Amino acid sequence: MSPAFRTMDVEPRTKGILLEPFVHQVGGHSCVLRFNETTLCKPLIPREHQFYETLPAEMRKFTPQYKAVLIFVRFADEFGASGNLETKEQGVVSVCFEEDEDRNLCLIAYPLKGDHGSVDLVDNSDCEPKSKLLRWTNKKHVLEAEKTPKDWVRQHRKEEKLKSHKLEEEFEWLKKSEVLYYSVEKKGNISSQLKHYNPWSMKCHQQQLQRMKENAKHRNQYKFILLENLTSRYEVPCVLDLKMGTRQHGDDASEEKAANQIRKCQQSTSAVIGVRVCGMQVYQAGTGQLMFMNKYHGRKLSVQGFKEALFQFFHNGRCLRRELLGPVLKKLTELKAVLERQESYRFYSSSLLVIYDGKEWPEVALDSDAEDLEDLSEESADESAGAYAYKPVSASSVDVRMIDFAHTTCRLFGEDSVVHEGQDAGYIFGLQSLIDIVTEISEESGE
Repeated sequence: MSPAFRTMDVEPRTKGILLEPFVHQVGGHSCVLRFNETTLCKPLIPREHQFYETLPAEMRKFTPQYKAVLIFVRFADEFGASGNLETKEQGVVSVCFEEDEDRNLCLIAYPLKGDHGSVDLVDNSDCEPKSKLLRWTNKKHVLEAEKTPKDWVRQHRKEEKLKSHKLEEEFEWLKKSEVLYYSVEKKGNISSQLKHYNPWSMKCHQQQLQRMKENAKHRNQYKFILLENLTSRYEVPCVLDLKMGTRQHGDDASEEKAANQIRKCQQSTSAVIGVRVCGMQVYQAGTGQLMFMNKYHGRKLSVQGFKEALFQFFHNGRCLRRELLGPVLKKLTELKAVLERQESYRFYSSSLLVIYDGKEWPEVALDSDAEDLEDLSEESADESAGAYAYKPVSASSVDVRMIDFAHTTCRLFGEDSVVHEGQDAGYIFGLQSLIDIVTEISEESGE
């Protein structure tokens, strides 16, 4: 388990942590929720949970951090005096929900049942104030003050009902759009506007809520694991989700499931180059638009189409972000070397995320002091740039991470009937293909 960054001295919380939709989810089918600014939670799958608790140290920089939750337990001594504080660490919380008369659901994270005390996450400094209650439906989410006057609430709900049909129609259209461009207002926070317009995130949340509602009579407690929010340090995250490997089904898949996954691989770029687009979110500064691409479109792409989609991911609407390509290639090469040293691992159906900030860097005057210019690269110092040049993106500003390990296996998983030998050749083949294509894009754009 990853070590805690810092411990917060807080009073026990009785209401748990209110969860929000995670608006930067572009692929996958499992619902991801926002626990706080730096942390996400997703449904616990035992195999994935085991992977995070046993993964090799050298792989940790290429996966989201598995977060520690501190469980604070206050107890009394034999004389009835209290004061001692005992802590237990875990990376799993229980998520429960309630439904009101308007079918609005509140999702709340608590310590696992049986852990008496309060839950607090390290770095949990940005929790919503207690005066607000997050309520969200399968159409949209709304923040309501706990002490809002009843007449305002009544009027607000009436307005929402009038909008409901229009929202439903819009959402159905969004779900059917494989590639979508949405114009973003120049004013305000671009990232906050994504809360309403990311179609894949909306779809996953709607499906998760529906499943929870259908199971409400039998179950109202779900275990979720806590993971690092990889997009938290970017103002306008551009996210590429790539399904890696030539095989997607796990060893425990049924014949029907395996046949379905094999067919998807054969009909996509997975069989040819070991990688396919599973989702994409790009901010194009040139046009002020957000571009979304889902997995259904990604499956239809040819190898040339895949290359064009990759080019589009690194293009801001005005020019190719060439300064991103070097850092991405460096990280892909490092990851490939790490995976080549892993024995018996198979990352079936795993994805690779590439993330960078769509916000442009401020311009730096070329006649500035040497200290201001020491980070400028040769590309950004192009004479044609005139009196100013863009400060280049450093390697730390581009992230490459492996995610989704529900079907991962290795010899450490003692209950598995199949133990593989050597490297995951299919995943490594996909990485090499990705390295080759990014290199081609870089070389062609430099001509």
